[in-house]
Order: sequence, then structure tokens, then C-alpha cells
Amino acid sequence: MLERDHQRISLRRQCALLGLNRSTAYYRPRGEDSMNLELKGIIDAQYTARPFYGVVRMREHLRRAGWLVNEKRVRRLMREMGLVALYPKRRLSGRNKAHKVYPYLLRGLQIDKPDHVWASDITYIRLHGGFVYLTAVMDWYSRYVLSWELSNTLFASLCVDALARALSVSQPKIFNTDQGSQFTSEAFTGGWRRRASGSAWTGGAGCSTTSSWSGCGGR
Repeated sequence: MLERDHQRISLRRQCALLGLNRSTAYYRPRGEDSMNLELKGIIDAQYTARPFYGVVRMREHLRRAGWLVNEKRVRRLMREMGLVALYPKRRLSGRNKAHKVYPYLLRGLQIDKPDHVWASDITYIRLHGGFVYLTAVMDWYSRYVLSWELSNTLFASLCVDALARALSVSQPKIFNTDQGSQFTSEAFTGGWRRRASGSAWTGGAGCSTTSSWSGCGGR
């Protein structure tokens, strides 16, 4: 709402009228510093080779490479990158109790035609100046990618936009995702229900026999 080149009202006055601190008008977000970007690149390469590396092992790997970093920094960087060590854990299927849990419908199911089952997931892509997140919606039978979206954040809108584009092409009988917060959010599941209610399906979204949501949880 600020007009920096306004001929009559100064930037100071505009901030006062809008109830903003004047420093807000001059704030520029800081990008990731070069050291953290380089550390993320090393972490990414090591995690790809050894996905069982957690924070402590990754810290030791960085120190052997000459980087004097502590666990706090390594934990923060791995969290930003969405990296978690792969090893057997207790209560792997722990969930957010505020979100609905959807049943897993694919056990023993023979998927023998297109649009029978769709699946979606999120990954990240390392770039020269940082990282972006990629989500894709894929037909399970044909492995055809129906839609995809890129974003530098993990907001639910990343998945919502990909879902909307995929549903503009066709509609499945079962949609399979994990129980991640982006996929179980109301923005995502609500978009699914709104699309389903206006379709020619004999059942709506949910756990019906003709169209349903499948959550794979920690399986």
C-alpha cells in the first residue's frame, strides 16, 4: 500500500497513516548466507549417499570436512531441508490430533487401469542459490504425471494448486498420500471435496465405494 514515489505524501506520513513503523518501509528480507548454502549442499550430497545419517552423524561428517559447526545449526538446516534420518523408530505413525486420519485402502488392491489410483508426494530440489520444493500428482497405473508445482515454501497451497490442476484433467477413484500436514489440511481435503461434489461420480470424497481418499500414514 506504500507509494514510494508519491508527489504529495511523504513515506514517513504514509507509514503514520497506515500505522506502520517507518523501518518497515525500508526492510529487505535477508537471503540465506553463502556458508549455510554450502553446508546445505554438503548435507544434501551426504544424505543422498547415506540417508540414515541423523544430526549427530551429519555434524561429525561436516567437522571431518573442515566445518566447525554445532548440532543446533545442523539440526536447523536439516529441518529446513525436510531431511530426517531413515531408521526404525517408535510411534512412527504419530499424527496431529487436529487432523482427520484417512484409512489405507491399497493393501491387497489390484490397480489395473488408469484413474484407478492417484498418488502425490513432496520432495525438494537443490539449486545454485538455495532450494525449492516439488510436489507432483501421478497416476499410479500408468506412472503418468498429471500435474506438478514448485515453491520455495512448504505451505499447503503448493499441494492444493497441484491437486486443482490434476482434477481439471480427470478424476480418480482413490487418491493416496501420506498423513503429512499439507495433505490432511482443510485447504487440501476441502478442495478435494468441492471438486468431487460437482462431478458425475456416484459417491463423494471420503470413504465411499466409488471415490475415496487413502492415507498411507507411516506405512
